[in-house]
Amino acid sequence: MKIRPAVAGDSKAVYELICDLESRRFDYPDFEKYYAGNLSNREIFYLVAEEDGNVIGFISCHGQVLLHHMAKVFEIQELVVEKDHRNRKVGEFLVSAAEEILKDRGYRFVEVTTNMKREASHRFYDKCSYNKTHYKFTKDLLDAPDRDWRPEKK
Repeated sequence: MKIRPAVAGDSKAVYELICDLESRRFDYPDFEKYYAGNLSNREIFYLVAEEDGNVIGFISCHGQVLLHHMAKVFEIQELVVEKDHRNRKVGEFLVSAAEEILKDRGYRFVEVTTNMKREASHRFYDKCSYNKTHYKFTKDLLDAPDRDWRPEKK
């Protein structure tokens, strides 16, 4: 198995992994456009695990400067391993490779959020020495009631 930076030619394999991760099919032309855009973004990096010429795992890390850390913080946004290759340390190798890239670039912080229903993922990140320090709240703005944010006039 080899861990390497993702390239444009990995788009279809990464698409299949992301569809598996989310248990839904996305529009591939849109996916391909977003994937290509992210590949060219210096604040994002993608790695793939490859075995016998096939992509079997994927990790994405997105960075941004956060004032409350007074530093650039990277977050693992997606990590997925093909079903037939799980429990073979592929995810651990991807996380370790991402962490090494960040350390080599001089970054200190990496975070991850995982869906509450993904209990196996929680155990995985515990095993990788990640600490549970935050709650994450999500809101679907297209499905939420409108609220006026402007203060009342007196």
